[in-house]
Amino acid sequence: MSSTVSHQRDKRSLDYAIRSGIAGGLAGCIAKTAVAPLDRVKILFQASNPDFQKYAGTWSGAYRAGLAIYRDGGARGLLQGHSATLLRIFPYAAIKFMAYDQWRALLIPTRELETNSRQFAAGALAGITSVTFTYPLELVRVRMAFHSRLSSQSTGQMRPSFLRAMRVIYNEGSTPSSATRSTTAQIFERFPILKFYRGFTVTMVGMVPYAGTAFLTWDFLRAHFYPAIDDHSKRPHPVANLAIGAVSGAISQTASYPFEVVRRRMQVGGLTRPDRWLRWGETVCAVYASGGWRGFYVGLGIGYLKIIPMTAISFAVWQAGKNLLGA
Repeated sequence: MSSTVSHQRDKRSLDYAIRSGIAGGLAGCIAKTAVAPLDRVKILFQASNPDFQKYAGTWSGAYRAGLAIYRDGGARGLLQGHSATLLRIFPYAAIKFMAYDQWRALLIPTRELETNSRQFAAGALAGITSVTFTYPLELVRVRMAFHSRLSSQSTGQMRPSFLRAMRVIYNEGSTPSSATRSTTAQIFERFPILKFYRGFTVTMVGMVPYAGTAFLTWDFLRAHFYPAIDDHSKRPHPVANLAIGAVSGAISQTASYPFEVVRRRMQVGGLTRPDRWLRWGETVCAVYASGGWRGFYVGLGIGYLKIIPMTAISFAVWQAGKNLLGA
């Protein structure tokens, strides 16, 4: 049996999948923690939090928004929602990287079948797989990060904890009068788990270009700079993995960012329209009405500041973790 077939068989083994998943989960947690304050500011901008719209649109605005958050809540304010992030990111990253290895081995069993389209498909399917299992945790995280101290003071509500945010989402749209409720509200009442999937469809669509482009760029650049010779590839230096991961993050963020803006608006829609499910069309129109085509790229600058180091760290730590675990 050739070394290539044996290598692919090993990659599809349960032992390899578990090791790759553990390495991916740890990589995701380390990367997310490194950029958590930037992520908080970006969510506030994307979701058009009224307390922070005056800061949006400039690089200095992101800095001033961060200072405002720090003055109001200290370091805890900058990390608000990060507990939900860590609860979500470990299974999300573990499933994503593990699924990528499995989808890649399935779609590309031999080196002759290693095409850009198959690499893109493997990455997209890995992203879709991970999002399907972890999306409710993502929604809770966004709700926690969207909440600000000023809105707490104006509404008299406490800053949400993870469990409190879950309860709020679960009870959204619950009214004593059934006669005036919309069809969507009745569906939410009957299947409350659906409340945790606001914005899920646009997330799935946006995940295709994001994860597909990220993994395609990662594979392409590694193959270009470290080509395989006799079925063996030279192992890149960790700094090279960081650089390749950074480029992958920049390209994938650009390709998928408009979907992310629409997704954030739909995710926080339960706070403004808890009685029904916001539709794609009206959300897109609302984004365009508030800022034109630039509205779909609000926060992109801070998005780059966040996604480039995050993707670089996650890919590099994933590879280092697999090497350490013998995967």
